[in-house]
Amino acid sequence: MGAATEAYLESKPVQEAKALITELCRQFYQLGWVSGTGGSITIKVHDDSIPKPQQFIIMSPSGVQKERMMLEDMYVLSSDGTIVSSPAPKPYPHKPPKCSDCGPLFMKAYQMRNAGAVIHSHGMESCLVTMINPTAKEFRITHMEMIKGIQGHGYYDELVIPIIENSAHERDLTDALAAAIEAYPKTTAVLVRNHGIYVWGDSWISAKTQAECYHYLFEAAIKLHHMGLDWTSPGHGPIKSINRLSRSKGSRHCVVLDIEGTTTPISFVTDVLFPYARDNVGKHLSSTYDSPETQDDIKLLRAQVQEDLKAGVAGAVPIPSDEEGKEAVIAALVANVEAMIKADRKITALKQLQGHTWRTGFQNGELQGVVFDDVPEALERWHALGMKVYIYSSGSRLAQRLLFGNTKFGDLRKYLSGFFDTTVGHKRETRSYIEISESLGVDNPSEILFVTDVYQEATAAKAAGLEAVISVRPGNAPLPENHGLKTVRSFAEL
Repeated sequence: MGAATEAYLESKPVQEAKALITELCRQFYQLGWVSGTGGSITIKVHDDSIPKPQQFIIMSPSGVQKERMMLEDMYVLSSDGTIVSSPAPKPYPHKPPKCSDCGPLFMKAYQMRNAGAVIHSHGMESCLVTMINPTAKEFRITHMEMIKGIQGHGYYDELVIPIIENSAHERDLTDALAAAIEAYPKTTAVLVRNHGIYVWGDSWISAKTQAECYHYLFEAAIKLHHMGLDWTSPGHGPIKSINRLSRSKGSRHCVVLDIEGTTTPISFVTDVLFPYARDNVGKHLSSTYDSPETQDDIKLLRAQVQEDLKAGVAGAVPIPSDEEGKEAVIAALVANVEAMIKADRKITALKQLQGHTWRTGFQNGELQGVVFDDVPEALERWHALGMKVYIYSSGSRLAQRLLFGNTKFGDLRKYLSGFFDTTVGHKRETRSYIEISESLGVDNPSEILFVTDVYQEATAAKAAGLEAVISVRPGNAPLPENHGLKTVRSFAEL
């Protein structure tokens, strides 16, 4: 090592990171996460002067009493996993020092997710929850408050955690964990059957918070299982045998519904929601301009408008810099939003801002969600059969939740297991439906029924292996002749 490196190893950021690991391991020992020398934690040395990918990594040793670790027991690694500093041996009965057996797995989270900290827990809940269904490749849960503590998830979302099989040696799990991280881009954790869990976050606070939420949710699932209740369904009702769902064509386990022209009249979207967003977006932007949420909306719109200007999209106008004043920025944003709404563009930047604008309308009673009269009865029927129902719409997930949460029939979200929007892919692309079927964890895409009013969406879903049905409602566009797809005029026919 060079003199500069040796000096840095004694610096305040490095020493604070080491002290933090010892403190957290004492807490985790009390929780049962790192007892019997099992489990581990690693943290990147936070230093604003060094880019995160190049920051040093502090890692706890292997085979030691985690609750008794000292600062001098820690390993320091470079960003590529090379050991920079090792602890000195201690006299008997201590074992010779050895870096954590979890090291290669920790490095995958750092390299593939740009993590700031990774926790490996042997908590009993994380072990038992993988044993409820020994063949399950995923753990799923929805409609639990603590899901909100998991990055990128809300109360109404379905949380999905991949499960990999255990091995005799920790290092042998490296490839399986990397494959799970790649296959589940939204996950911040991987369960290891009969073993424990790996959890990561962009900081130690994020990793710790999420680890606590995961363990809570695992314990809740175990207790609900003991009570005979289904933690994977919105209502958490009694667990039902899937055999009740068998049909002559095979088992239909999930239903995915479009909104416009399927659950909801097209006129409600075009004549109520779109005009409301158009007429109120300026007021919304002005009143919330400095909030992080609105600044994120503006950032997305700026990026979209830049692309539109380069592509020569009609109606796109430049958005001035912040230095030109709030009013000028808002005026340009409103002009672009109005053009996007007029063109009925299905883009995330527009849909996200519309959702936030509509939220205000629903909250103050200016808007109420509209669904066809046959929809609530069908949702209740499918729910009673144990079938999971999802929404897939070009509108944002927030907008979907607002619509179904505020209808004259009450809050229908209790019947819905999750929401998909265009972040999963465009609705006329087959790949989007492949992604949805993989997310839902069915053995075969044919177990999913997709209902839409758009022929091109139905054919894309069918090409992905889903069962596709066309919804024929008043005001819907005409279908091509000899389209060859089943049609229904009411959900009662499904």
